Amino acid sequence: MNSIKGFFSCLTPCFDCMEGSSFDNVQYPRFNAVYQPTVRLDVGRMGKNVVILKEGERICGIGGAIATVPIVQNKAYFQVTVQQTGTWGIGLGQKQSNFDKIPCTDKFWGIRDNGDIAKEDQVIAKMQKTVEEGDVVGVTYDHIELKFYVNGKEVEDVITGVKGPVYPMVYVDDSAILDLKFKNFTEAPPSGFGEILVEQTIL
Repeated sequence: MNSIKGFFSCLTPCFDCMEGSSFDNVQYPRFNAVYQPTVRLDVGRMGKNVVILKEGERICGIGGAIATVPIVQNKAYFQVTVQQTGTWGIGLGQKQSNFDKIPCTDKFWGIRDNGDIAKEDQVIAKMQKTVEEGDVVGVTYDHIELKFYVNGKEVEDVITGVKGPVYPMVYVDDSAILDLKFKNFTEAPPSGFGEILVEQTIL
């Protein structure tokens, strides 16, 4: 009996991740015989203890993940909502990033839950105001500067010298839950920036 209780207790974080309004009145798209590539978190490139839900737009568990496509356009934007606080990171990474190491440092450029602005294993600045539960973090990248916006307000410090090709990347631990949006944004992108395009649509 104890072993059965233990089994269900280890599933509790997964149930927490699935709770909330995101599963109410969900309409699932019909199967389309023509494959349309979309941008979402890649279940093939994530930490072994990561849980990805909401059709690739929610991450919880322990570890990191990157998106399904790299950023190839000149001015790309995506956004992340902190649904539940904990340990997390938001930024850019590569296929070779270590998705099981928390906090991610190898081939990761971004911000952390404690306000650190990190360029791989180097903290280059500190945000004046830390991101709280419910805040929306916007991310822009133009292949020169990586910038962040909290609830539409620009963070002063920027990251330069990002080595490509890079993908949107997030990581979580300590019960953190992040929701990503690659289109239909709740915070409008800065002027000139737009949703990440799949490479075929750029050519």
